[in-house]
Amino acid sequence: MDLVTNHQEAPPTEARTAEARTAEARTAEARTAEPLTQYLQHANQRVRAFDRRRPLLWDLLFTGFWVTAALIDYTGGGWRSVTHTPDTPGPLLLALSLGLSVPLLWRRTHPAAVLFTTTPFALVNAWSGAMLQAALLQLVVIYHITLRLPLRGLWWAPALVLAPVVVSTARYGEGEWNQQVGSQLTSVLVAVLIGITVRTRQSYTEALEDRARRLETERDQQAQLAAAAERARIAREMHDIIGHNLSVITGLADGGRYAAGKSPERAAQALHAIATTSRQALGELRRLLDVLRAEGTAAHPVDLAPQPALTDLDQLIDGVRNAGLPVHTTVEGRAALPPGRQLTVYRVIQEALTNTLKHAGPGATSEIAIAYGDKGAVTVTITDTGAPGTAAPADGRGLPGMRERTALYGGTLEAGPRPRPGQGWRVRLHLPEESPQ
Repeated sequence: MDLVTNHQEAPPTEARTAEARTAEARTAEARTAEPLTQYLQHANQRVRAFDRRRPLLWDLLFTGFWVTAALIDYTGGGWRSVTHTPDTPGPLLLALSLGLSVPLLWRRTHPAAVLFTTTPFALVNAWSGAMLQAALLQLVVIYHITLRLPLRGLWWAPALVLAPVVVSTARYGEGEWNQQVGSQLTSVLVAVLIGITVRTRQSYTEALEDRARRLETERDQQAQLAAAAERARIAREMHDIIGHNLSVITGLADGGRYAAGKSPERAAQALHAIATTSRQALGELRRLLDVLRAEGTAAHPVDLAPQPALTDLDQLIDGVRNAGLPVHTTVEGRAALPPGRQLTVYRVIQEALTNTLKHAGPGATSEIAIAYGDKGAVTVTITDTGAPGTAAPADGRGLPGMRERTALYGGTLEAGPRPRPGQGWRVRLHLPEESPQ
């Protein structure tokens, strides 16, 4: 059936998060890496995951490490190997060590404020000649400023870091200007380049994750649209099967009830036709429900049958005639339609005859005129002679379903009362020639 070939999988019940997708991609990449590279990638993933879960704890560990290093440099006397003033007071050294290292705790949330906070300590460090190595921690702040703040207008950050070097060189005159300032400027540029590199990689990763989320959303939307289209197609099939066959059964039952007293044989024929039509409808419904369940196995395969075609029109018209509606058929040309167009023609004729059975009233007749053209073109006109004042078919699922089927092939469908002085209803279907592939 057409429902089988157009079956869509149901949308997933839960969408994977961006973090899970990224972790899977990294895991797949790690499988092809060298053992050492794989180990380093795994360690990096664990550190990043720990940082995402507990950012404050990581900041405390990071800041504590550098505070400890600064205090070791102060208490161990390592600063004396580079200082200009070995007799610098101890309390000043302690204040400078803490002032240059403790603000790192806020380096990620307020990097600019941290740089402004540490700059006075760095200037005092340079002016006093202590030359504590903790002043180099400003490069870490420069890295975070480059990583997190807009790059425009950040010229002041390198200027603040270079200012203590200028003060030290001017006050103590050790080395040449280009050596002192150039060395510090190179360190600042390296920190800036590292920050830009990491920032670019993060932006690229975020763009990929955003694209993956949008594609996943689009996929889910496409699945929902496909499911909605499938439900609409199922509704049309159910309407065509149940609506037509019940109308035929109703007509046969009414005819059999009238003939029961006068002609028992006619009544028996009507009952036999009702049973045949009912079994046919049950068979079609069973096949439809089997496909919807999609539970066919080797032990219990789904019983699939082709969709109705033009070769089934005679059986359809005979059933309608048995229900008491005389139908006259004329055919022009040679039928050479693909299966999809044949199904459209069949369903439109079926719906039109069903509406005639429901609404045309007693004594009505129907006429079907089919004209086949070239390259799949076809024109079908179904008219009936319903009595004046009979209700027109309600515009429920029937007419919209016919229009949707017709629109699939760029055709037109007209349905309405016959022009005066005639009476009854007319449905006209036209499918144009197939466009070349």
